[in-house]
Formats: sequence, C-alpha cells, structure tokens
Amino acid sequence: MARADKATAVAELKNEFEGSAAAVLTEYRGLTVAQLKELRTSLGENAKFAVAKNTLTKLAAGEAGLAGLDSLLTGPTAIAFVNGDVVEAAKGLRDFAKANPHLVIKGGVLDGRTLDATEITKLADLESREVLLAKLAGAMKAKQSAAAAMFAALPTNMAQLADALRAKREEAGE
Repeated sequence: MARADKATAVAELKNEFEGSAAAVLTEYRGLTVAQLKELRTSLGENAKFAVAKNTLTKLAAGEAGLAGLDSLLTGPTAIAFVNGDVVEAAKGLRDFAKANPHLVIKGGVLDGRTLDATEITKLADLESREVLLAKLAGAMKAKQSAAAAMFAALPTNMAQLADALRAKREEAGE
C-alpha cells in the first residue's frame, strides 16, 4: 500500500471513530464472504462493518484520542462502527457470533471508554432504547397515578370522617 493510500485509510478510519457512537472490534477469521455479507445486512443501517489493518487502526485510534485499543488489535480485525442504537448493534453481533462461532467479539469503545468482550455482551443483554423509554414512561405514569389517587383520597377520607363523627354524635344524643 502506497504512503498516500495509507494516509487516506488512516484519515477515513479516524473519521469513522470520531463520527460513530461506538465501535466494536471483532475477529472474523474463518468466515466466508457470504457470511460477512449476511453480518453486514443483519447489522442494518445503524452500523458499518469494515475490515481494517491493525497498524492503520492503531494510528487512527491514536489520532481520534482513543486509548486502550492496542491490546485488541491482534489477528485479523474487523470493526463495526455504530451510528445508531449501540444496544441493537451489540445484539446483532452477539446473535451472529452465537450462530457463527468464527466471529469473535474482542471488545470495543463506547463514548471514548474502552470495553472488553464481556462488557459488550452485557450491553447486548440490555433491552432496546424504546423498551427502556417505555418502562421509564410507565414508571413515571404510575407515580403520577399514585399521587393523584392520594390527593383524591384526602377529601373522600375527610367526608367519611365527618360522617362517622356525625353518626357518633347522633348515637350519643339519642
């Protein structure tokens, strides 16, 4: 690879690192071209899966200000640059790795923080963003409903107390 081509490749990788929410590094040794194509389509539009040279990736990660990736850059490396929902992409990679054991998740980076393979798996175990937002909305609605029921109960309890006092006075007066 000519020097100009290397500089261009490093600049492209640097832009991918800086422009993506997360990057997951994998080892793809043993996967066929058809399996790689299947993986790319399964990740959808919110992730880009690309094979990269380790030395160029180290340079690009250094220029992007990402430390700690050097230990992950051994053997053949492919990177999934995630632009959308990180959990969804992690689930896609985890599920594909279960079906195709040749794909090994090495680790990655999320918001400038280096993650190992177990942390990527834990991230994949999370529910999707939409489900978590729905649960949060449900919890907030439940708290509001409980508060409304408490405020509605106060006048009812007061009326019941006044009625009980009235009945007790009537019994005492008879």
